[in-house]
Amino acid sequence: MNLISIPAFQDNYIWLLDNQHGRCVIVDPGEAKPVLEALGRLRLTPDAILLTHHHRDHVGGVAEIVAQYPELAVYGPQETIGKGANTLVQDGETLTISGRNYHVIAVPGHTLGHVAFYSSPYLFCGDTLFSAGCGRLFEGTAEQMYHSIQRLAQLPDDTLICCAHEYTLSNLKFSRAILPQDRDIETYQQQVERLRVKGKPSVPTTLQLERKINLFLRCHDTDLQKEIGLYSPPDSLHSVFSELRRRKDSF
Repeated sequence: MNLISIPAFQDNYIWLLDNQHGRCVIVDPGEAKPVLEALGRLRLTPDAILLTHHHRDHVGGVAEIVAQYPELAVYGPQETIGKGANTLVQDGETLTISGRNYHVIAVPGHTLGHVAFYSSPYLFCGDTLFSAGCGRLFEGTAEQMYHSIQRLAQLPDDTLICCAHEYTLSNLKFSRAILPQDRDIETYQQQVERLRVKGKPSVPTTLQLERKINLFLRCHDTDLQKEIGLYSPPDSLHSVFSELRRRKDSF
């Protein structure tokens, strides 16, 4: 398999998973033009579109792509049925597309119906988990998002986090403000800065790395809890998550 990231808008990524036999799957095409250009340039034919949630920067290109490929299956949660999806997916379902399995994982929080698609080692998680961060809570609660991220954290270390935005540096600046002495975060920030200066993407990243540098995956860390003012054991770990998300929203 060959993973291809297509930049879109200011900081979005649309993903293509190429089976190296001229076929591919498209994930979250917020706009059609760069996708159609990539398909033509790489001589690829799409087998399906996967949608993680209903926001326009993830579904806006569906209609134009389907107009070019009228038989294309477009998989997505209930909230995307009016946004171009023609095949509903649900938590726990496994899709088989061109011989490859994609496991559907419900991850409410950013939106209530948000899903992720996992096809080892690739995790297409939309706006749920970012490198060094997580998505905003537009529809769900902090408790929902915490549990969603915990579900993703159960995946293997080598899982590739194929998120939908280039937010890594801004996330790391927030992390450094909370834990300025953390060497893993400092080192990763330097690595990402070098990548971005060269115009290269910072994602995908691995779940193994994210467990070290992503504060939203470290809510159990007592040192982190103290840094955000929780000196007594919190009533719940999602309360730690909630405080981190509150601080990030106003950072």
